[in-house]
Amino acid sequence: MSENLPGRRRQLILERVRAAGAAKVADLAAEFGVSDMTVRRDLNQLVKDGELHKVHGGAELQPGSSADEPGFHSKSALQLPEKAAIATAAAKLVEPGMSVSLTSGTTTFALARALRQIPRITVVTNSPRIADLLQDAPAEGQTVLLTGGLRTVSDALVGPLATAAISSLHVDRCFMGVHGFSIEDGLSTPNMMEVEVNRLFLERSNSRVLLADHSKWGTKGLYRIAELDAIDTLITDDALLPADVEALAEHIQDLRLEKA
Repeated sequence: MSENLPGRRRQLILERVRAAGAAKVADLAAEFGVSDMTVRRDLNQLVKDGELHKVHGGAELQPGSSADEPGFHSKSALQLPEKAAIATAAAKLVEPGMSVSLTSGTTTFALARALRQIPRITVVTNSPRIADLLQDAPAEGQTVLLTGGLRTVSDALVGPLATAAISSLHVDRCFMGVHGFSIEDGLSTPNMMEVEVNRLFLERSNSRVLLADHSKWGTKGLYRIAELDAIDTLITDDALLPADVEALAEHIQDLRLEKA
C-alpha cells in the first residue's frame, strides 16, 4: 500500500511519534513527500481520534496515556543523573562469578555500562543494545546471552523465542526496568508482549531488583507485569516524597534511595 494513501500515512505518522515521543510537521512532510498542510490535516485527524496531542509545529503522544510507549532514544535523554546514580548502586550488587539478567530499558542500559568493569559474570538480556554494549568492551571472562525474538518500539526482544530462551535459564539476580510502578498496579508496561518476558525474568532468578527513577512512580502502563511484592529490592532516587517511601516500604523489603 502506498505511504501517500491517507490512512496508511497516518498510521506511519503515529508510529513515528510513538517511537520518538513527538514529531515536527516539517520533518513529516519531508519524509512522506507531501505538503505541510497535508501533514497538518493528518495530525488533526489523529488528534480527533485521541491518538495524539497537538503542539506548536507538530504533535506528541497524549500525555499520561497508559498505552504510550516512547522509543529508546526519547527515553534515554530523560533523568540522566538519576539513572547514573541508580546504575552505580545496582552494580555494587554484582560480583565476579555471578549470573544476572537485565531487561530492556534505558536504566538497565546505564547499569550495563557499569557492568563492563566486572569480570567473570554472565549477563542474560533481551536488549540488543545492552548485548552490543557489553560485547564491544567486555571485562575478562564475561559471557553475554541475548535472547531471540521480535523487537519492540522500546528495543526489547519479545515473543516465543524470547520466552523459550529465558525459560531454560536460571540466574542469581534479575535487574528490571519498567514503564511505571505503583501500589495499586505494581509493575506495568504499555506493551502486552513484554509482560510474559518480564514475568519470566522475575521467575527465573533468585533475587529481583527493580531499577526505576522517581518519574516512574505512579505511572501506570496498560498491562501489569507483577505486584510490587514480587520485588526484593528497589533502587530509585531520593526525589520520592516521604509518604511514598513509607508506602513502598510496606511492600518491598529493601528500599534504596540514591542521591542523583
